[in-house]
Amino acid sequence: MIVITAPTGNIGRRLLSLLVEAAPAHGEELRVVVRDPARLPEAVRGRVEVVTGSHGDAATVERAFAGADAVFWLVPPDASATPDEAYSGFTRPAARAFAAHGVGQVVGVSALGRGTPQAARAGLVTATLAMDDLIAGSGVAYRALANPSFFENLLEEADSIRDHGVFTDTAAADRPAPMVAVADIAATAAGLLLDRSWTGVGSVPVPGPPDLSPDDLARIMTEVLGRPVRYRRRPLDELRSALLGHGLHEAFVDGVVEMKRAKGEGLDAGVDRSARPGPATTFAQWCADTLKPAVLAAPEAADAR
Repeated sequence: MIVITAPTGNIGRRLLSLLVEAAPAHGEELRVVVRDPARLPEAVRGRVEVVTGSHGDAATVERAFAGADAVFWLVPPDASATPDEAYSGFTRPAARAFAAHGVGQVVGVSALGRGTPQAARAGLVTATLAMDDLIAGSGVAYRALANPSFFENLLEEADSIRDHGVFTDTAAADRPAPMVAVADIAATAAGLLLDRSWTGVGSVPVPGPPDLSPDDLARIMTEVLGRPVRYRRRPLDELRSALLGHGLHEAFVDGVVEMKRAKGEGLDAGVDRSARPGPATTFAQWCADTLKPAVLAAPEAADAR
């Protein structure tokens, strides 16, 4: 039995689609934990067992993890909490349930940076790595998927790219850094969840294609979209003010800013790509498949998303 948390999110829905097709051949049953079962794709509803509730709730995970051999663990972002509450606080009931039910393997969504000089002061990444330690301390075999920033973060810039030909971030324009498509994270997770041979605790980098700078991203977007796109670097204090203006918890906002600062100082640099399990989605391919439809959508359609 494989249990999938957050099955309707960006990573989880792709993972669920992969496992629904592959699990029967491995003799695996699937169970999902979801707040709103109506959000599950119709095509999978009859092929998975559903536990309704939040996977941050003790009673829910007690039901969900009974009889489970493997669990996919993803903490949904909660900008109303401190980073520690959002990650380790949310995970503590699950860690107890892993131990109580003898769950064998857990695959979690995590971040690059462990062992770097920036890791202890990297905001949300520091909180994520502490969550990994909490899960590992439960006694399960654990693999943390160590991810850089996601291509999908750029979807938040789709309106600006469409209307102004501009996207923003806090990184230096000429500094290359790793990025990854969530489809590649889902594929890596699926492979681990279907493999009963691994034991112990470890990290699996999912670094994506070769590193690209924001200027590289702008050039590729210009080529794929067929319209000029340029990058504007956003000061960290401007980002902080904007996030606070949206009503986010101040400690969570500081966690975002600290993460951005650490990434700018090389938190994600030097990742080992030698053990990558398969080919990475290129940024040009992702732009054509995902970003271009979002950017070229009519404003009315974009407002309805």
